[in-house]
Amino acid sequence: MRAVIQKSFGGPEVLEVVETDRPTPLGGEVLVRVHASGVNPVDVAVRSGAYPLLGEPPFGVGWDISGVVEEAGPGARFKPGDEVFGMPFFPRAATGYAEYVAVPSRQVARKPATLDHVHAAAVPLAALTAWQGLVDAAGLAEGQRVLIHRAAGGVGHFAVQIAKARGAHVIAMASAPKHDFVRSLGADEVIDYRTTDFTEAVKDVDVVFDSSSEGVRSLAVLRPGGTLVSIMEHWNQELAARVEAAGRRFAGVSVEPDYASLEAIAALVDAGRVRPHVAATFPLAEAAKAHEMVESGRTQGKIALTVD
Repeated sequence: MRAVIQKSFGGPEVLEVVETDRPTPLGGEVLVRVHASGVNPVDVAVRSGAYPLLGEPPFGVGWDISGVVEEAGPGARFKPGDEVFGMPFFPRAATGYAEYVAVPSRQVARKPATLDHVHAAAVPLAALTAWQGLVDAAGLAEGQRVLIHRAAGGVGHFAVQIAKARGAHVIAMASAPKHDFVRSLGADEVIDYRTTDFTEAVKDVDVVFDSSSEGVRSLAVLRPGGTLVSIMEHWNQELAARVEAAGRRFAGVSVEPDYASLEAIAALVDAGRVRPHVAATFPLAEAAKAHEMVESGRTQGKIALTVD
């Protein structure tokens, strides 16, 4: 099979397509024939060495997949022919930019019926991050006020929609050219972070969803007892202590595979309440170009690789 790997840290050019052995599913696993793979900022950070999550190369990055079950090991919860999507193994290597991936069957869910594979592959890591932060960690409830940083990005655009689906009042941070997009997702208020100091424009929110390392400044807008959800500084004990000392709650979130949450997200997708936005697609052989686009920092929504 074809797979994208890297033999050294570096720029996008270190990504190369190689021929390698097709994996064999073990008990409880399924072999997925991948039709599309999502590309995320964490892929870029791991590839460059900025975030040495997988140790030293060689390895393959990529975690988001959507495809069809080719084989099922004993005890697996899917059968050949089932369409599935998921984020297997994170934060360990999954080598998701590949024609086949063997994955524990409880780390994938049935693909939303209303999405093609490209759009389904754009969902798992980003949407699970938003769900695990807003729903699991913060317990976001109807009528609460939530501030979402980087609301037009991969995680942010799901966070806006999930928050609206929970009945929250959504205040979104985005640059002016992306305001119409963010409003189309359901944001009630949109603030241009380039021209407006959010700490002066926003007050008394119940939850801040922070994907931009604005944790300390975000304390100023949280009501007493409110929750700061941080996905960029989930490891930061100093920040956690500062939040707690201020009478607020800190929730550091590092996304993990979770088929039950994927099923809940898929239900929202099929109900028309959450839709992934795919800004661009590239063939597997052009994974480097996809990484260049992610690195630009200007992507609206997600980028995907087509594996067919």
